[in-house]
Amino acid sequence: MDELRRMDLNLLLTLYALLTEKHVTRAALRLHKSQPAVSHSLAQLREHFNDPLLVRKDGKLELTTRSRGLIQPLTEALSSLNTLLGAPQFDPLQARRSFRLSLSDYAARLVLPSLVRFVREHAPGFDLAISQASRDAMLTQLVDGELDLALGVFPDPPQEIQIETLFVDDFICLADKTTIPERRGLSLKEWLDRPHVMVAMRPDANDEIDRVLASKGMTRRIAVALPHWSAAVELLPKTDLVLTIARRAVGPQRLLRGLRQFSPPTEFHLPKIAYQQAWHARKDNDPALTWLRQVMMSGCNSVNEDHPT
Repeated sequence: MDELRRMDLNLLLTLYALLTEKHVTRAALRLHKSQPAVSHSLAQLREHFNDPLLVRKDGKLELTTRSRGLIQPLTEALSSLNTLLGAPQFDPLQARRSFRLSLSDYAARLVLPSLVRFVREHAPGFDLAISQASRDAMLTQLVDGELDLALGVFPDPPQEIQIETLFVDDFICLADKTTIPERRGLSLKEWLDRPHVMVAMRPDANDEIDRVLASKGMTRRIAVALPHWSAAVELLPKTDLVLTIARRAVGPQRLLRGLRQFSPPTEFHLPKIAYQQAWHARKDNDPALTWLRQVMMSGCNSVNEDHPT
């Protein structure tokens, strides 16, 4: 017990964050502390253990032999203390939190209205800050602690990112009806010969469609690349453009006036789209975020009932 008397136990939480994040800024975000405060705590920990604990190598912080040996006993000790203290039951009606979410206008239209209505009724102290970013940017922001939750398609997430499928969608094609044969869509050659609209945050993005084409040695011409799903549909009337898009992204049927909807060419197979929510493993035990994720999943179950694929 003498060693415990000589140390502020809050330093153990800081030590755990530093050893698992291996990054002072991310540890500060995780602890809801300033970076200078965490740097000061690191200095105290180095003095206590008589070891640098984290050393810089090739521009990154790495664990020393001493600190690697601390991880398992520290994890077990903190877990035991957490069980002993027993966190109070989470009450969304009384909780006050701000969450940072990133999602496209596609997801915003599908899931955000019902989510906000439910939150306003059942967790009125929750504030939601919504942003939009590319897939890679969202994953980076999750790792860096700048986001709490991201919605998108994440086929190869980093190991520390947790994902959960919210719903499954498939692809359809849209074009001005005067340019498409009435009783069929387009053959693969006809489809490839047409100029295309691509929805992506970056004009050089390589999306699911282009990856399938590349695997078959084919490419399409992207005449217009833009980040807005709903606006993409409105570009099509009175043009020769073709848009291949997630079915649920089309929106109100009024947008389809003058357009023909048809299946992608049968000569190549486009996989279904698993739309997911993603968060960092460090937030697995956050009761407020867990509650929000469950609400998101419940809302998407309603989407699945309203929009069967």
